Amino acid sequence: MPPRIVIDTNVLAGALISDSGTNREVLRRSLLGEYKPLISNALFLEYEDVTTRGDILDLCPATAGEIQDLVDALCSVCEWISIYYLWRPNLSDEGDNHVLELAIGGNAETVVTNNVRDFRTSQLRFPEISIMTPGELLGDN
Repeated sequence: MPPRIVIDTNVLAGALISDSGTNREVLRRSLLGEYKPLISNALFLEYEDVTTRGDILDLCPATAGEIQDLVDALCSVCEWISIYYLWRPNLSDEGDNHVLELAIGGNAETVVTNNVRDFRTSQLRFPEISIMTPGELLGDN
């Protein structure tokens, strides 16, 4: 069974902006079934919001249609997790709480993010969930 991961929105945005690198590799491996990404309503809506922002579209070499196709493909391999209990881990960026709650609710092994510092300052600790950069997940660091 592939490792269960939560892909933070900044990893998706980084994969769109660069046509190579560890962000893109995490998405590629997820699409190939090497990882089992988890998604929730909140994360899906965040993916939709970020991938349609003008500043992201301006930096991305793909068209808006190609970006939507990628998001659709990613969502098709994700396991949808319904969140029934909000832990409110009180991360320094309140907007990231839903990502950690998804990891908890979906029994994820890892949250993949380019912003590990904010996730490691949670008031609630969940030692069974690793917080890693894409490079750390891929063993590049």
